[in-house]
Amino acid sequence: MEEKINNMLRAKFGRNLSDCTKEEIFEVLLCITREKMEQEPRIEGKKKLYYISAEFLIGKLLSNNLINLGLYDEINTILKKYKLELSDIEELELEPSLGNGGLGRLAACFLDSIATLQLCGDGVGLNYHFGLFRQEFVNNKQKEVKNPWIRTESWLERRPESFEVPFRRFTLRSVMYDIDIPGYETGNCNRLHLFDLDSVDDNMVTDDSISFDMDDIPHNLTLFLYPDDSTRQGQLLRIYQQYFIVSNAAQLILKETEERGGDLHRLYDYVAVQINDTHPSMVIPELIRLLQNRGFSMNEAIDVVTKTCAYTNHTILAEALEKWPIDYLAEVVPHLIPIIRELDARVREKKYPESTYIIDKDNRVHMAHMDIHYGHSVNGVAALHTKILEDTELHNFYELYPEKFNNKTNGITFRRWLIYSNPELTNFIESLIGGGFRRDAMELEKLLKYKDDPAVLHRLGEIRHHNKRKLARYLYETQNLSLDVDSILDVQVKRLHEYKRQQMNCLYAIYKYLEIKKGNLPARPITMLFGAKAAPAYIIAKDIIHLILCLQDLTMNDPEVSPYLRVMMVENYNVTKASHIIPAADISEQISLASKEASGTSNMKFMLNGAVTLGTEDGANVEIHQMVGDDNIYIFGASSDKVVDLYEKAAYHPEDYYDTDPLIHKLVDFIVGEEMVNRGDPVCLERLHHELVTKDWFMTLLDLKDYIATKEKMFDDFNDRESWYKKELVNIAKAGYFSSDRTIEQYNKDIWKLK
Repeated sequence: MEEKINNMLRAKFGRNLSDCTKEEIFEVLLCITREKMEQEPRIEGKKKLYYISAEFLIGKLLSNNLINLGLYDEINTILKKYKLELSDIEELELEPSLGNGGLGRLAACFLDSIATLQLCGDGVGLNYHFGLFRQEFVNNKQKEVKNPWIRTESWLERRPESFEVPFRRFTLRSVMYDIDIPGYETGNCNRLHLFDLDSVDDNMVTDDSISFDMDDIPHNLTLFLYPDDSTRQGQLLRIYQQYFIVSNAAQLILKETEERGGDLHRLYDYVAVQINDTHPSMVIPELIRLLQNRGFSMNEAIDVVTKTCAYTNHTILAEALEKWPIDYLAEVVPHLIPIIRELDARVREKKYPESTYIIDKDNRVHMAHMDIHYGHSVNGVAALHTKILEDTELHNFYELYPEKFNNKTNGITFRRWLIYSNPELTNFIESLIGGGFRRDAMELEKLLKYKDDPAVLHRLGEIRHHNKRKLARYLYETQNLSLDVDSILDVQVKRLHEYKRQQMNCLYAIYKYLEIKKGNLPARPITMLFGAKAAPAYIIAKDIIHLILCLQDLTMNDPEVSPYLRVMMVENYNVTKASHIIPAADISEQISLASKEASGTSNMKFMLNGAVTLGTEDGANVEIHQMVGDDNIYIFGASSDKVVDLYEKAAYHPEDYYDTDPLIHKLVDFIVGEEMVNRGDPVCLERLHHELVTKDWFMTLLDLKDYIATKEKMFDDFNDRESWYKKELVNIAKAGYFSSDRTIEQYNKDIWKLK
């Protein structure tokens, strides 16, 4: 391999490893890796999965691909001979900007596991040129700018497949790019298909904004993930994007099925379609339309498509279950309207409850309703989430189709989140229990025999400290932030949304700040690290970011406080930054309002790396709690049953807490106090204060005091180092269940039936 690398460097740049730049080495390693993947056989099978998703947050790929191809150690050893580090080379790679949060990262983990299990299955999405956006902090506020990532030399491979996609006003011809997805040490690859247009014009967007002409669809269609939908033009653009995904997917599915000799009248014997959230829902009427064009009757087309398609629900939040005005759909895809109306009419003919209609009284098309009626499977993504869907949110559907509902608790790929992100911990685990856990994550349970071994526990602490030191260097080099490596690292990194309750974490920071100012000093310094992007039109979420950044300014620059408490926020949080942060974290903040987080996956990544969870009984926290036991997790807050009851009775009034509890009153008022206003925008701070006192949709004040008390106990317990390391070891040992390999095995057994 060393000779091959040097030969390619000489051919391209006229130099060897000893005198090439990191940029030149990266380009050659990319070429070698792509060449290796192109030589690997494609995973084949009679039946093929098409995993359709608006997001695939795949992260940087060089090291991940080298690990899966079995080349990582060899190439890393070669580079070390020349005093080079593979991690430094990979820093030059631009992270593909194809997703935002947990939905997209889950899809990426699933593709990895599908290939690792040698199941025939490809992802289908869009080739966004600028992704969501790049987040910058200016005047303690989030600023959104475009995030270009596509280079001439990249993982993208242009393919000959191209399809005509019909819209009302024009027809567009797509182009398809592929990214190879190698399985872990299998020698086989699947693909991620990303559709695009040659006509898209990157120059529509200036360098310092994300604004562009939303009406010029041929030139803007794949510029951004989730364009601002607060306007009619933005909503129409989203519909254009969604139809562009599914029309290309449907045409590709039928083309490949026919090329493999499959009988379209039994499409379900050859194809499984997984609809990842509601964004790809129009694949159902589009497949029906295309089958009718091939001579199918409406009845047969509906029957075939229903047996082929399955739907994953990722949310309990009503606003996230898409409902498009039928007039908007008619403006973009009028040829689907008769099919959607027919699908709705068939529901009505069966005298099903009005709440299950596809088209409601306000002429809005409920995409999830279409998925449930005309798919053969509906799955939630954690045990509690699925139970809530069955018992409340989708109860009328569950009564109609109990056989369709099932749970598939989310998982993460250990290749990315342990082997790649935390090599020191990986090697230590392997020295204790062997390497079987790399393929069978349940083997991590063998670690439990070391939970009372002081030497093992001490070594876990050393590894954590080393990872903090690496993170400290990274934060200083990339953002000029000074991390105290001897502090307790308390981390909340995820999408910014009120239900995830970053605002509650901020109120704790205010509480601790005031305690320190009173002279009540913590036994050990505390660093509260945040990372999150807020959707550009989500004003309150952006106000919360403003509050976090004001608290960062306050705590970092107060000489009485900064030795004991620092609030920090990572700019432009993404997969790359997660891989630095998660191995260093002591505490994993999973504090969503019970009943609102479908699953969460960052909770699993932190657990795998030994961080201890501070959380509500929500999403997969429930299953983590069951796995690790009461002694190895910190649970607080109202139960999901209580929260659901409060919503049903409209019985939660935040002003009751604000007016009657002096501590809560003081903490909330601090947001608009002198310390904050001197550092921030009074309009943003006043608006957030008003929201908490008068609305507080996700019941921050309900759980605040229990949260503070539980967090204080957690910090106290941290000082018993051996006991804490034992908690870390138990978390790592019990993380095996949350492997995405297990999740995918269950999807395949119960839904896809590929083998």
